[in-house]
Amino acid sequence: MSISVLLADDHKIVCDGLGLLLGSQPDIRVVGEAADGREAVRRVRELAPDVVIMDINMPQLDGIAATREIMDVHATTRVIILSMYATTEHIFRALEAGARGYLLKESAGSEVAHAVRVVHAGHRYLSPKISDEVVDEYVRIRQKGTGESPLSLLTAREREVLHFVLEGKSSAEIAQLLFLSPKTVDTYRSRTMAKLGIHDLPALVKFAIRHGLTSLE
Repeated sequence: MSISVLLADDHKIVCDGLGLLLGSQPDIRVVGEAADGREAVRRVRELAPDVVIMDINMPQLDGIAATREIMDVHATTRVIILSMYATTEHIFRALEAGARGYLLKESAGSEVAHAVRVVHAGHRYLSPKISDEVVDEYVRIRQKGTGESPLSLLTAREREVLHFVLEGKSSAEIAQLLFLSPKTVDTYRSRTMAKLGIHDLPALVKFAIRHGLTSLE
């Protein structure tokens, strides 16, 4: 029986490329695509794929948050995070969210089919180009019990609001997207920044870059 795979990336060319690579494998079947995090969660609910290949930087709902929701919606689906970042923080957040694989974009083409098979078999997959030092640091932090990310203090709704704030959306725009009042959005924004110990937008941006929520691009 073939392994069913959902591709989640907001760049159509990436989905097309991965689709061609995986579609040529006799034991793998691409069952759908998603262009943002929310759509990915919705498609998992509809299709129940064996594996999701998820870009870490996704509109609407980032890949990490979408992975958490997928674990709630269909816990047997295995998620492979696709990322250009090989830092401890990015890997930590992905694994903490429930991802079973972490695949670097630069080598995704040659690794993707193997990664799908590995996670489907119940194992963890990390790109070989991720240095041993990064993995060792992740394990050390977890063993010491000091690796809890500040983001774990946030509720799911606070994470959503934070995501849209970092996209530069106003309270009114966020309210429309989340079906809330602007006043409620402002409350979530203030509560989020208080929990993170952040008092202004520049500090929030620095925090986001440090913790892999956004990039310098």
